[in-house]
Order: sequence, then structure tokens, then C-alpha cells
Amino acid sequence: MSYSLVLSITLAGATLGIWIWIRRLRDRIPGGPIPWPLLGSTLELTANFHRLYDWITDYAMQMPTFEVSYMGFRLFFTVDPANVEYILKVNFHNYVKGSAAHEIQYDLLGDGIFNSDGDMWRLQRKSASLEFSPKMLRVYSTATFRKYAVKLNSVLEQQAINGAVVNMQDMLMRMAFDAICELSFGTEIGCLDLSLPDVPFASAFDRSNAVCASRYFDPLWKLKKRFNIGAEAKVKEDVRVLDYFTYHLIQKRKKSIQDNEVRSKSDLLSRMLSMAKENPDLYDDRKLRDAVLNFVLAGRDGTAVTLSWLLSLLSENPGVEDKIVQELQDIPGLSSSTIEGDDVCCFKKFSELLTYDVLNNNMHYLHAAITETLRLYPAVPLDGKTAVNNDILPDGTIIKKGNVINYVPYAMGRMQRLWGNDALEFKPERWLNEDGIFQPQSPFKFTAFQAGPRICLGKESAYLQMKIAAALLLRFFTFEMVKFNRAKYRLALTLVMPSLPMIVHQRGRKC
Repeated sequence: MSYSLVLSITLAGATLGIWIWIRRLRDRIPGGPIPWPLLGSTLELTANFHRLYDWITDYAMQMPTFEVSYMGFRLFFTVDPANVEYILKVNFHNYVKGSAAHEIQYDLLGDGIFNSDGDMWRLQRKSASLEFSPKMLRVYSTATFRKYAVKLNSVLEQQAINGAVVNMQDMLMRMAFDAICELSFGTEIGCLDLSLPDVPFASAFDRSNAVCASRYFDPLWKLKKRFNIGAEAKVKEDVRVLDYFTYHLIQKRKKSIQDNEVRSKSDLLSRMLSMAKENPDLYDDRKLRDAVLNFVLAGRDGTAVTLSWLLSLLSENPGVEDKIVQELQDIPGLSSSTIEGDDVCCFKKFSELLTYDVLNNNMHYLHAAITETLRLYPAVPLDGKTAVNNDILPDGTIIKKGNVINYVPYAMGRMQRLWGNDALEFKPERWLNEDGIFQPQSPFKFTAFQAGPRICLGKESAYLQMKIAAALLLRFFTFEMVKFNRAKYRLALTLVMPSLPMIVHQRGRKC
């Protein structure tokens, strides 16, 4: 082949590539990173991987819906409440988790409620809904949450006496994990024992969580998994730890039921095993394992992550903390004089005053502070849906079959067009009316709990646990951020921090 022919073919190929690129630039919606030939926006996304949600926010501030070309795929991101309502409610059946997301998260979440569509999702939701009935919340969940919040205070009391630096995110994860495992499995894990033991199940869960999140932006993850390379090699070991622990509990609970030992148990696993007797094909051991691990992800990470960000924000906004403490002192029955005494542990005595009705009817400012935390730091910062068929969003964005459209709670909470010029400020008052009563916003604007048919079943349960824990923590302790440390997130399925080192001080009277 002559040199001139090679040169001609090369020039023709380059011209065709440039022509295709120009066509794609013309056809793409305005805003978003520039898609370069072959690479798309891959290099820019990779460079900003450590600050992914802020990178998305930067573009969302310019354009509410924009496109990212990544490794040949078209990804859409939106912070438009009209689009969110359309995706999550109006045209719900056209937007699903999709096979790609299901495969990415399957090792950890299997076919559980957060990783399934259609009949499997409906079945999981029906069985999980029993966990969040008003009766369950009033009687069983409230008592469990109080129990482990008191345990956390007892551990922190020793840390405060010793003047130690405490990783508060780890402490909150331990508390939430103990509580959610009792609610899920009906068993005590012991994460909050005074020795603070290493819990292999929890460690394996965290690593698997991080690996699943990284797969979304790693086009080689399947190859790494096939050849057992890097983090993909470790995740196999971690999944074995999760499976051994979960299947062991399932078999143990089955035997207890056969021996008539747990008829009165109210935990999720016991109830699902009862349902499995009637529908053995619907609830084999694998599906039980998936259901429980999904419940653990939501119940532990959602609560602990939000409380971690709350403590971080309060350390920077002491005026807000003072108002929360004042609210606790102003509630009848929760004054300092009520809980001081030598005959009963004040942690436990105070916790018993935190009844379901008090938590729901009297703590409007604390509720607003937690909600404001979720606005700025939602436990699930980004959620994607795959289009089943071609569609057009309310803002005119054309979506093709198979495209992924992501709504971004993290970015939505920072939009001035949605929340005003003070959108970046931590301001619980924005959620209160003139009488100081909490006022909810549209779930398509405040999307921390999703919306529509898939709205979070555990929303009320999460608020209940967070208010119990926050009330106990802030009544008895103050939290000082370690100097030069600034809270930041690391990439995972939830908005976790690398750590949250704080110095814990006792507030007021020693128990």
C-alpha cells in the first residue's frame, strides 16, 4: 500500500471522526463537559472522581439538565424537580434500575429492594412495609433505638473522661448497625461493647459498598473480577464473610422457629420466614439474604451518615446546636431537674422520656436541623434510572431507550434556583413556619428519600432513630472537630466520610 493511499485513508478517517464529533456537539443538549473524540468526557470525569458530586453540582448550576459522554455511554443528570417528578412518578414504569445497575450491585445487594424492578421489587416492598407500620415504630423500633443510643452515650462517657479523639462516624455506624441488626435479625451484634471490637461483617459490608460504587465509573471492573485483580479480588472474600454470617443466622432462626422458640419475635427475618412457609418459591435462602442486607444498608448507613454530617455541621454552627439543646430543655418532662439523680442512670432515664409522641410532636427544630442536613448531605447523593423506551422529559430533553438519567439530591440541595441565595448555608429555620412548626417541602424538590412509588419506606423510622440519638448525644455531650480537619465524603453507595475525628466533652452534670 502506497504512502499516499495510507495518508488519504488516515485523513479520511480523521475527517469522519471530526464530522461525527461536530454532529454530536450539535445534537447534545447545552451545558455539561465537552465530549472529546473517542474519549468523550472520560478524562475530566476521572480527574474529578474524588469530588464527583461537587463536579456534577458545578455543571448543574449552569444547566439544570446536562449530558456526560463517558466511555461511549450517554449519561444524563438533572436537578429539575419537574423532571424528577416525571421520572419517579408520572412515567414511573419507563424508568427502572436496569440490568447494568443490577449487575454492578448484585454481589452486595442481590435481588433486594434497592436492586430490583418489577414483581421482585413489589414483593420486597410488600414484606418490608410491615417493618414500618405505626405499631412497629411505636413499640418495637423506638425501644430498640433508645437501647443502642443509651449504649453509645455510655461508651462516649468513657471517651470524654479520657480526653480521647473519637471517630464519631465509626461510633454512629456501630450504634446504627447494632440497632438495625436487632430489628433485622433479632440478634445482638455487640459493636458497641465497651471494648469496641472489630466486627468482620461490618468491615466486609463497608468495603463491598465502596467497590460497588466504584464500578459505576470503572469500565474494566468485569475484567478485574474475572481475573481476580485488585479490589475485585477482595470483594469476593468480603461477600463470603457476608454470606456466611447471614446464612448462618437464617438457618439458626429457621431451627428456632421449628422448635417454637421465636413465635413472638418481631424482627424482619422472623416475619419473612413466616411468609416463606406460605410462599416457599418466593423466599429461598438467597432472597432472604438479599432482603436483609438491603435493609441493613438503608438502616445503618442512612442513619449514621446523616448523624455524622449533622455533628460536623453543628461544630461549625454552634448557634444551631444551642437552639436544639434549648428545645430539649423546654419540652415538659425533659428539663435538667427531671433526669438528675443518683438512683437511676441519667442516660436511660432521659431516653425513656423520648416517647414516640414527644419525638413527633415536640422536636420541630431538631427535625428541621436533621432535614437541613439531609438537604445538603443526602445519604444517597445520586440515583440513576434506565429508560425502557424513548421519551422526552418535561424540559424537552430527549431520552433514548437504554439511556441512564440520574437525579442528584446532593446537587439539588445546593441550587439557588430551588432554595434561594442562601442555599449553601446550614439554616434549619427554612423548614419552620412563623410558629416554629416544621413544614415539609415537595419530595421532588427535597429528594433525600426518593419519591413516587419507590419513596423510602423507612423515612419515619430513620427520623425516629436520628432524633433519639441526636437528643441523647446533644443533651449530654458537646463535639469539637479536630483542628485542621474538614469533613468530606468518599465515593460509596452512600455519602460516607473517610472518618470524623472529634473530641467529645461532657455537657453539664456528669452521670
